[in-house]
Amino acid sequence: MTARIERPLSPHLQTYRWTLTMALSIVHRATGVALYFGTLLLAWWLIAAASGPTAYAHVQAFTGSVIGKLIVFGYTWALMHHLCSGIRHFVWDLGYGFKANEREALTWGALVAGIALTVLVWIIAYAVGGGR
Repeated sequence: MTARIERPLSPHLQTYRWTLTMALSIVHRATGVALYFGTLLLAWWLIAAASGPTAYAHVQAFTGSVIGKLIVFGYTWALMHHLCSGIRHFVWDLGYGFKANEREALTWGALVAGIALTVLVWIIAYAVGGGR
């Protein structure tokens, strides 16, 4: 009879203590997926703009609604967060920022910068567009 060898379980989510770096790594992937769907909205807007005033008015009515504005705001945040997290990953790819304090600083920087850039884009959009 063959003796069964007890092997250790591979580490999984219950083994690790959650950190901001882990959470934002997952959020980075999720925002990448969200950008695919948001790009469909962008394509709809561009196609409607090329199709004529009636089609464009329909898209503008949707994006001007509360739900539409929330979706566009979420798309903006996903884009800005993905950009900042991508820069964070690029720094890591260059071999920098792996010490615990550097990793935390990069993570907080990406989080704060993504939110700040989103708010900045919307402030500029409302200032230029007159809040339409």
